[in-house]
Amino acid sequence: MTVLDLPTHFDRPVHIAVIGGTGLSNLPGYTPVAALTPTTPWGTPSSPILILEHSGVPVAFLARHGLHHQLAPHEVPARANIAALRSIGVRTVIAFSAVGSLQEQIKPMDFVVPDQIIDRTKGVRPFTFFEGGVVGHVGFADPFDAGLAKVVQRCAAAMKGEGVTLHSGGTVVCMEGPQFSTRAESNMYRAWGGSVINMSALPEAKLAREAELAYQMICMATDYDCWHTTEDVDVAMVMKYMAANSENAKHLVGAVLDELCKHENSELVLAKHWEGSAQGAVKFMTKPAGRDPEAMKRVEYLFPGFWNE
Repeated sequence: MTVLDLPTHFDRPVHIAVIGGTGLSNLPGYTPVAALTPTTPWGTPSSPILILEHSGVPVAFLARHGLHHQLAPHEVPARANIAALRSIGVRTVIAFSAVGSLQEQIKPMDFVVPDQIIDRTKGVRPFTFFEGGVVGHVGFADPFDAGLAKVVQRCAAAMKGEGVTLHSGGTVVCMEGPQFSTRAESNMYRAWGGSVINMSALPEAKLAREAELAYQMICMATDYDCWHTTEDVDVAMVMKYMAANSENAKHLVGAVLDELCKHENSELVLAKHWEGSAQGAVKFMTKPAGRDPEAMKRVEYLFPGFWNE
């Protein structure tokens, strides 16, 4: 069965989502039941949102770069992706990304659960929901979700005997791409304390915070970037390590989802700890006389009933 053969409606809220590559949707015990393509004020998502059921719990899968990896990092419609997920009920996002290692101890095929980001994107990518007549300044001091990070850490620890090595904490540098770093840039990021580097963490994580979603990225190292004395990074190297480690990646993501599905309606999965954080920022900023009606409608899409409260 292909995505095109699946129903295009699903009548239950979906609280848990994975954003990553298409291969992650092929998990044992997860049955495809629908493929949704919501239309948001920011367009349609990168790919149909595949809904899979596991022990009666629905989980959403979204291919960040499209079903055929046809979207460059700066072309990913991150606002539509996050808004579409929230519109179907998602409150927890596990994001998966291939990364380059900036530290010797993080070896290719190791996993990292970062807790910080350095933004090296260049303003090419739309990065906020709150503009054009509605302003909101949302806190982003800790860009990932500590509660979700603990779930990932516990699952990885249980899989240590299966060859899964996970590094807890660390800083992901998000660069613009699509080209890889220069050697000078790579060494600069190391001097800054960067742990890994990718092209996907932003604006995805910022938008998730604005949408009041719990968001945690799992990074899989595929290379040492170009600072290392070994061969320079290229696509062939990245693909080689991704293929070699795909089963471990699926097992880790599957274990995390299994754990989250057991607690589908918990405060952690429903992101109760983020509830109201963005909405308060918006309401305190732009005064009623300055609010643009179209911008207000966009906010209403994210938070139905927002202006009536």
